[in-house]
Amino acid sequence: MGWFNNWLSMIRQATADGRRFSRVRVVSMPLTDYSRFGIFCSEYTNAAGEDIRYLTRDQAADLPDYDYWLFDSRKLVRMHFDDEENFLGAEVIDDPAAVVAHNYRRDAAWHKAVKRGDFAAG
Repeated sequence: MGWFNNWLSMIRQATADGRRFSRVRVVSMPLTDYSRFGIFCSEYTNAAGEDIRYLTRDQAADLPDYDYWLFDSRKLVRMHFDDEENFLGAEVIDDPAAVVAHNYRRDAAWHKAVKRGDFAAG
């Protein structure tokens, strides 16, 4: 998995420096090829220090139906994909109210989600 080593090294270094890497992946059932690939990769990213958890789409009905990233709980980036899950680009959202709302949604998702190992075992 040489193609993945730079990312894993960055996670190891950042978490050794005290930074936190965590995310919740909302997935449809049955899993798509993309989601199965994500579960495969998350075994390595979790071992490097990231904490990835999973939530099925039916358990996330009250959450946004799009992918987004929060950086340091201050910067919101919404991801855009087509119907086949091809990445179309990202949008930086600067509105403070939107950032706060997405922090709340992230926290709500975190409390519902299950750890990667438990999800993968199911």
